[in-house]
Amino acid sequence: MLARNDDLPLASGKPYIPAMTSPDPRSLLYRQLSPEEAQALARETLQRCEDGELYMQFIATEAFGFDDGRLKTADYSRDAGFGLRGVTGEMTGFAHANEISAAAIRRAGETLQLLDPATGSRPAPPLRSNRHLYTDASPLDLVPFEDKVRLLEQIDAAARARDPRVSQVSASLTGQWSVVEIVRPDGFIATDVRPLVRLSVSIVAESNGRRETGSFGMGGRYLYDTLFDPANWNRAIDTALDQALVNLESVDAPAGELAVLLAPGWPGVILHEAVGHGLEGDFNRKGTSAFSGRIGERVAAPGVTVIDDGSISDRRGSLSIDDEGTPTQETVLIEDGVLKGYMQDRMNARLMGVQSTGNGRRENYAYAPQVRMTNTFMKAGNDDPAELLARMKKGIFVKSMGGGQVDIVSGKFVFSCNEAYKVENGKLGAPIKGATLIGDGPTVLTRVTGIGNDLELDRGVGVCGKGGQSVPAGVGQPTLLIDGITVGGTA
Repeated sequence: MLARNDDLPLASGKPYIPAMTSPDPRSLLYRQLSPEEAQALARETLQRCEDGELYMQFIATEAFGFDDGRLKTADYSRDAGFGLRGVTGEMTGFAHANEISAAAIRRAGETLQLLDPATGSRPAPPLRSNRHLYTDASPLDLVPFEDKVRLLEQIDAAARARDPRVSQVSASLTGQWSVVEIVRPDGFIATDVRPLVRLSVSIVAESNGRRETGSFGMGGRYLYDTLFDPANWNRAIDTALDQALVNLESVDAPAGELAVLLAPGWPGVILHEAVGHGLEGDFNRKGTSAFSGRIGERVAAPGVTVIDDGSISDRRGSLSIDDEGTPTQETVLIEDGVLKGYMQDRMNARLMGVQSTGNGRRENYAYAPQVRMTNTFMKAGNDDPAELLARMKKGIFVKSMGGGQVDIVSGKFVFSCNEAYKVENGKLGAPIKGATLIGDGPTVLTRVTGIGNDLELDRGVGVCGKGGQSVPAGVGQPTLLIDGITVGGTA
């Protein structure tokens, strides 16, 4: 499940300590053993397995929260550890520790003795790549502590000065820097250094005893300078405030089956939840997805093309390599309405007789990889967004989505709308409150009647949950006209 990470809970009470980026990031992993020892240990512990890897990681994270006119939280943490995974057939053995040492890795290797010895041929290692989709510099090191606090102070003051109806402002700034090294028993080694930053603003507006909230966030795999640009953080304020003020004027949402016009960008979360998860290889190998066994069949309206692409520079959901060492790529899932393929990690790809698509991801070293989305979006069409609105006789226009729930097997979903409007006779009407979208992904795909020429990706705040793990992910879509979704309303 993908959620907006606009209001990430922050821990407090810990002192801030600079990350002290090493000239060689790999040295943060090799403090108690050498790279040569790591290679030898991978061969030793994984020799009985068909596939697997030693995954080592260093992580530095900081988070600041500003609320009610003052700094409420400032958190800094460092962590390092490894995960050792062995795979034989459909069986997986996994152990991890927060100590990267020869003794700890050997102890983890004892877990893998429970696996059956490999009998089949061992799959080839991932393709090697020197591609770097983002900087290897640490965002945590380049901006002083006081400047980060000052930015949040500026945001708070500027938001309150915008409108007298602003009653509360919350702003958060988070940064992460991670060094990953993947060591395989066949001698393959891959390293990736990953930055990640995010700025979120939430505003409560109050008028005549009514309170409404608006929020906006942005981020990606880059340094803080983008977030510190006044044009960007002022845009965050303006967008959050506009949403809160619009909702102050909202009326009860209509109910029933209505035409729905989805704005470009973040509303693509519907695509992620109701369709994207169903196109992940593990669900299809097990036959539990609504799309299982349907490659080559029409599953969506003509013109609908859905892509997963982890190779877009600086995007929140992007990775130079996935967490198995496979380079990420553009994977066409649905093309012109026809199902073309699934996202794959190494194990599911091997069992299904295909190649990995670079979608093996894990939250951190303490978790084994799963098939996961990266940046999943629908490609642009040829329709003018204004013309799509003019087509509508009666329905709603959804500008911003909230949270939701989805059943991956069936694709059934329920999503709330953060900002939405009535549409009558091709024109926007009053803003509405309390609207939910109810349906199922496979059916919705067949009801797409208009695809705008204005593809947007989200601004970089999504967090996808699956199997108890959370990873950063991106979504996107053009303006999309759907001829009939059940709208749950209060009117």
